[in-house]
Amino acid sequence: MIKRILAITLAMMMLFSLTACGNQTPAASEPAKTEPAKTEAAPANDDAAASTEAPFHIGIVTGTVSQGEDELRGAEAMIAKYGDAANGGMIKHVTYPDNFMQEQETTISTIVGLADDPLMKAIVVNQSVPGTSAAFQQIREMYPDILLLANSPQEDTAMIEAAADIAIDPDNVNRGYLMILAAKKMGAKTFVHISFPRHMSIELLSLRRNIMEEACKDLGIEFVSETAPDPMSDVGVPGAQQFILEKMPAWVEKYGKDTAFFCTNDAQTEPLLKRVAELGAIFVEPDLPSPIMGYPGAFGIDLKDEAGNWPAILSKVEETVVASGGSGRMGTWAYSYGYTATEALTEFGKNVVEGTMSKDSFDDLMACFDLYTPGAEWNGSYYLDRVSGEEKTNHIMVYQDTYVFGLGYLGNSKEVVPDKYKEIK
Repeated sequence: MIKRILAITLAMMMLFSLTACGNQTPAASEPAKTEPAKTEAAPANDDAAASTEAPFHIGIVTGTVSQGEDELRGAEAMIAKYGDAANGGMIKHVTYPDNFMQEQETTISTIVGLADDPLMKAIVVNQSVPGTSAAFQQIREMYPDILLLANSPQEDTAMIEAAADIAIDPDNVNRGYLMILAAKKMGAKTFVHISFPRHMSIELLSLRRNIMEEACKDLGIEFVSETAPDPMSDVGVPGAQQFILEKMPAWVEKYGKDTAFFCTNDAQTEPLLKRVAELGAIFVEPDLPSPIMGYPGAFGIDLKDEAGNWPAILSKVEETVVASGGSGRMGTWAYSYGYTATEALTEFGKNVVEGTMSKDSFDDLMACFDLYTPGAEWNGSYYLDRVSGEEKTNHIMVYQDTYVFGLGYLGNSKEVVPDKYKEIK
């Protein structure tokens, strides 16, 4: 016992001696370290390291590769540019469930969870699936200073406009006319619109379909509406894709090769393109246009070496499509909408937080789209509420010119959409 007391006393005397000399000892719970003790200069080095970390974070929420690869790859591009928040960078990326319709609570908690980060200053959701508005409302109540940006909302427009600082959509109003005009330029005599009830309950998608039907009447094209299984239903994505593969031969036989086929679901785009190519039909552009939306899988194109290089991607896809007999019959946008929207909204959010752009500036937002799509032309406008006649200045509609493989740009971004289509509901 006396030996133990003496040992403790000796240890305390040694500790006091070291402390008086300005040295530090390891905490009692830590193992002893063999490296030299820290010097007075150490805190300055720590401050220098901290200063290289991002001053704030931007959250990006996307689907997984199976639901929308372009949006996710855009998030990866932003991480490559601005760094991962986990390693001192700016970007924190999360994904919502593939089965988001049945797992809305998970979707909501995933988005809201980003706001718990004390450095979080902006959140981008792309695509804004059901649950986004509820998540934004919760964030707004707790952290009103966080900028909330939504792309391609799949909820009631009034809901997302009330919840988000900015909502962005591909201009499915003007595209309702412009895609039919493009189909006519490509030689289509019939236009087949393929969708399902859940998508037709989305206001802008339903409105686009109605405008397409009216445009077909005006431009002398037969309009046909076909129904396919919802990938969110019991059949899942594989079943919905298989349906398209099995139905397309009968549809082409029924409507003829000079028929432009269009589907509202990303997952069904690949099998649709595969059959369009095999059967010699027409495809204007995907619902969310991109040269990698459906084309690589449908044609077996390896784009690993071209990843992120959109001119190179477009060139390689075009070469394959033309070689397969699709020249003048298949199109897209030169730059992925989903990919670009992730980049542009992230860039916009960053600049707004830094004070170099205004969240209320249409021109600032479009400048961010232009930044990531050199050579392409965009057009856009504020969303027009069909009931009140009011323009919603926090809801922006954008579109890019259609690019047809083997022909080039159609010039649709310069076309004037007749005023009559603004009255259609």
